[in-house]
Amino acid sequence: MPEIAIVLVEPLYEGNVGFAARVMKNFGFCDLVLVNPCPLGDDAIARASHARDVLDSARRCTLEEVYRDYDFVVATTGEVSKSICTPMRMPYYEPAEVREIVADIDGRVAFLFGRENWGLANTELARSNLICTIPTSEVYPILNLSHAVGIVCYELANLPRGTYLLASPVEMDSLYTHIDAFLDRIDHPDFKRENTMTLIRRVLGRTKLTAREVSTMHGLMRRAEWHMGEKKEPLNGSWGDTTTDDSC
Repeated sequence: MPEIAIVLVEPLYEGNVGFAARVMKNFGFCDLVLVNPCPLGDDAIARASHARDVLDSARRCTLEEVYRDYDFVVATTGEVSKSICTPMRMPYYEPAEVREIVADIDGRVAFLFGRENWGLANTELARSNLICTIPTSEVYPILNLSHAVGIVCYELANLPRGTYLLASPVEMDSLYTHIDAFLDRIDHPDFKRENTMTLIRRVLGRTKLTAREVSTMHGLMRRAEWHMGEKKEPLNGSWGDTTTDDSC
């Protein structure tokens, strides 16, 4: 099954961290990651109850390290976009739908939960593979942090074992860099660049590309660049795909 990590980004209240550890253990999860958390003391320990081991073993790191070390990142948010023209929080998926998306991943999957007062910033959402939101009442839509963690963990419990390896974060970053450079080559308007790259990350992020698929996409762009006069054809007809067949 995928290796699931629950990542709390700058949690403000130690009680919420303790409760999050407790509900994680309720559903069989133990990989807690803390990004710049508040001081943790007796209140966190008391709220964790019999999940003290989850709390004590929590990894502390930067958000940059999360994006680097995990193969697939799901960002949770209570605020979603109302139009596809504002892609930062669109498209979004409910936890049950996310379960189906990540179920066959044989790799490390991180679920980001934002700050209690204002959640995750757009810059933090932009680098995620997928947006997840929990359907709530319009009368009072914002959940307590630990409650949100509990709902997601409930939906993810007892996932089947994954079946294939994803392209690594390094391989995906290389692809995004190549696409960005390709947009320069085709004179893509600068004022559209940020939204375009966000949409590309959203589309490719949720498709869960393999290393072979990433290599093939590099190859297609290199062939297009060559036809536009930018590249010389590589020796042996290689376009970045290490396989010998002609499929894309």
